[in-house]
Amino acid sequence: MTGKKKSAQASVEAMYRVFTVPEAPESTLSRIDQNISSNLAGFLQEHIVAVERDLADVEKNFSDYAIPEKPVFVSEQAQFLLDKLVANSVHTASPAFIGHMTSALPYFMLPLSKIMIALNQNLVKTETSKAFTPMERQVLGMIHRLVYQEDGAFYRKWMHDPRHALGAMCSGGTVANLTALWVARNRAFPAEGSFRGLHQEGLFRALKYYGYEGAAIVVSRRGHYSLGKAADVLGLGRESLVAVDTDDSNRIQTDALRDKCLQLQKQKIKVMAICGIAGTTETGNVDPLDAMADIAREFGAHFHVDAAWGGPTLFSRTYRHLLRGIEKADSVTFDAHKQLYVPMGAGLVVFKDPSLANAVEHHAQYIIRKGSRDLGTTTLEGSRPGMSMLIHSGLKILAREGYEILIDQGIEKAATFADMIEGEPDFELVTRPELNILTYRYCPENVQQALALADPLQAEKLNACLNQITKFIQKTQRERGKAFVSRTRLEPARYYNFPCIVFRVVLANPLTTPKILADILEEQRELSGEEGIQDEIRILLQMADVVLKQHEQGQKQA
Repeated sequence: MTGKKKSAQASVEAMYRVFTVPEAPESTLSRIDQNISSNLAGFLQEHIVAVERDLADVEKNFSDYAIPEKPVFVSEQAQFLLDKLVANSVHTASPAFIGHMTSALPYFMLPLSKIMIALNQNLVKTETSKAFTPMERQVLGMIHRLVYQEDGAFYRKWMHDPRHALGAMCSGGTVANLTALWVARNRAFPAEGSFRGLHQEGLFRALKYYGYEGAAIVVSRRGHYSLGKAADVLGLGRESLVAVDTDDSNRIQTDALRDKCLQLQKQKIKVMAICGIAGTTETGNVDPLDAMADIAREFGAHFHVDAAWGGPTLFSRTYRHLLRGIEKADSVTFDAHKQLYVPMGAGLVVFKDPSLANAVEHHAQYIIRKGSRDLGTTTLEGSRPGMSMLIHSGLKILAREGYEILIDQGIEKAATFADMIEGEPDFELVTRPELNILTYRYCPENVQQALALADPLQAEKLNACLNQITKFIQKTQRERGKAFVSRTRLEPARYYNFPCIVFRVVLANPLTTPKILADILEEQRELSGEEGIQDEIRILLQMADVVLKQHEQGQKQA
């Protein structure tokens, strides 16, 4: 005998019930909570990167476009999420997931995050956050001191000053970079005489008043795409993000930077901001920040450092020198959901001068009134969750020593992997790691020899063939789900700046071992032997053989 499925009912009593905290430990919601926790623990313990399932099949689980008329039980929805969402999610915590800047989280973040969600504080206003506001100010103070190393008197004076802010909490690096450049833009065109400031009269009137034809943000060609977004949102236009060439180590060329600033100056374009990078997204390199700070000062530009990735390197006594000059920056971006190891959706920007944030101060009578302690007065986002609680917890539980261990071992692991790659005849290290990011590709030894001897046209043909092979291996490895490396495109000078597709590896997960890295290389070598790529492999080897024979004949004739 089959019983009729019981359905949920919408009623005043039901609505009251779903908003009421369950009292009994054996209540339905308590059991659901335990089931979810157990399921998630099992998910996180699996070391595969993803279940091999086509995204089109997954989309079928989310194809209903009508909001249900009748409610479903919490237990039913929980089971749906476990079966259809959790089971088909990416195991970003897997030690074999080394392709992006998303890593495993300290497990304590899971139970502590319940506090943040349950309290549901809104950091726009002290009336909706109370203790969370001073905590957020403390976190900003802690990161500020990590960067700028001011003394205790400085932080006692400024950290909780209601008229100033040492920084702004943001949902990520994109908003943090935008906030820094928003400040830079407003400071570049301040109120003066009859002009009430760009923030009041807009960019057109500001340029006209100060006698400029435009304004520019200058950064290396390795600058993050969020800077282009910022130029767009700030009304400058994406063409106002001016890219400067990099050297063979993917760092901005300071002579070229200075020349570019002089050129802009002659064109009556205000150099509004110069952006240094502490940990480029693709290769993990650090710009010469010290020299950039001097150039920024020379041209009266705001000096911003995008340290979304590399900022936590400052925890390391061994490697913090790589960021020398960051303390001269007017503003610095950190992404807490990267190497501060907190959940997604947490970034921040800190300002050297506590008064800088006042350049974007705004008020509303009903919520963020002038003179209040509300940090919402100087943030782009209004309503914000209390993510600072999780950053605070990481800084306290892991502490400087814990973060130092994580940073040191990530950098050292990247160096180890680079040595492993160079010891493998079928792989080529493309960029040696400075922090904990590197790039490489599958490239048989005789092809590497041919590339070293090839003329520009030969090198282009060889690299075009290698690009197809790299794409096949990366895509196939991702689909198999055992491991994941990402891919990007670089223009190495040694290959006449031809765009080369390469594997990109990010080594931030402390659970990733040399054995796992060796297994990833072995799988990639095996994938190079698969039938689907053999035509390209054959063409590649034939082209390499032609180059090597031509060189051999040339030597004989000489």
